[in-house]
Amino acid sequence: MIPRYSRPEMTAIWSPETRFRIWFEIEAHATSALAEIGVVPKAAADVIWEKGRDAVFDVARIDAIEAVTKHDVIAFLTHLSEIVGPEARFVHQGMTSSDVLDTCLNVQLVRAADILIADVDALLAALKRRAYEHKLTPTIGRSHGIHAEPVTFGLKLAQAYAEFARARARLVAAREEVATCAISGAVGTFANIDPRVEVYVAQAMGLTPEPVSTQVIPRDRHAMFFATLGVVASSVERLSIEVRHLQRTEVLEAEEFFSEGQKGSSAMPHKRNPVLTENLTGLARMVRSFALPAMENVALWHERDISHSSVERMIGPDATVTLDFALARLTGVIDKLLIYPEQMQRNLDKLGGLVHSQRVLLALTQGGLSREESYRLVQRNAMPVWRGEGEFLALLKADAEVTAILGPAEIEDCFDLGYHFKHVDTIFERVFGAP
Repeated sequence: MIPRYSRPEMTAIWSPETRFRIWFEIEAHATSALAEIGVVPKAAADVIWEKGRDAVFDVARIDAIEAVTKHDVIAFLTHLSEIVGPEARFVHQGMTSSDVLDTCLNVQLVRAADILIADVDALLAALKRRAYEHKLTPTIGRSHGIHAEPVTFGLKLAQAYAEFARARARLVAAREEVATCAISGAVGTFANIDPRVEVYVAQAMGLTPEPVSTQVIPRDRHAMFFATLGVVASSVERLSIEVRHLQRTEVLEAEEFFSEGQKGSSAMPHKRNPVLTENLTGLARMVRSFALPAMENVALWHERDISHSSVERMIGPDATVTLDFALARLTGVIDKLLIYPEQMQRNLDKLGGLVHSQRVLLALTQGGLSREESYRLVQRNAMPVWRGEGEFLALLKADAEVTAILGPAEIEDCFDLGYHFKHVDTIFERVFGAP
């Protein structure tokens, strides 16, 4: 994590203070459960909560202990005993370090997922607002980067809305899959701790018990979580690239908001660059890069090893913090995006009517010509327009083979822009639901 691409709420989830607070809650809830089933004195469990509930865990002190013990959980438990006193001997009864570490990680990932889902909700709201604003704003659709047929700018944004609606569903599913708890002891057999403790802690921490955990929670769950973040990041990049292309000087159909006093270049004062969406492309690459090590973490030795640990200490914070920042930045881009309908119309007209070639093709086939012959006639008139040698409509009207099938009014009807938008309402209803 670096501050430049971090937001406080998400960053706080991964702070040492938050981590130790979650560790305490796991340990204290486990002790309460042990007290309920008569394994430890209830009075001791009460003291642990009383002294630990509002305690400020000293990160520097824990780090100092760990420098000697070379074990982070033992260092924390030692510091906790300094706060709690003699009753601390009842903490961590029958548990292993992974019970604390894995359950804590999943609590953090669940909290991170909640923020990411809220981020997507904000983005969806911005996309919906702008989509309806430009529901019938004509623009050119492109395939292979080349003018194809007319669409509306609202449809472009509706497509993005549908994609991020799927992203939201994936995040919800990833959250559910990773929201498990393991309090099963060494190698996961519950030999020294009752399974009822795991159920108790899981409920208290907003998780569900892991059905079978060995000594660690299986990492296929985490692999899916980080892979999901990578897919969401790819959607961020897709929309960002669309904005970047639309802002190119030769296109300039939309543009990132350029604030008063903003500078685009240290050398060229005229520049207005798509720096935010270029940044988002880079951030998306980083989030995707975290998916691969998460997948490699799945293959651990036997009941456990710690080859996954160093990876997760990095990718847990970095992936969630980066995607959180990216989603918030993209929401800002869409919310304030400068949109130029007049330039869209100019670009639509740039090819002299060629964007209506399919309608002419279909009209000729409906008039009795074969598809191959119809294609030949349309392409014969289209190619001169590509070379700047006339307007498509005029050339078609001057082609005797075309006019033998279609009258002037029928040819002109093929150039009706509104024809392409007759199902926009249907698409919007599919995406956004009934008005």
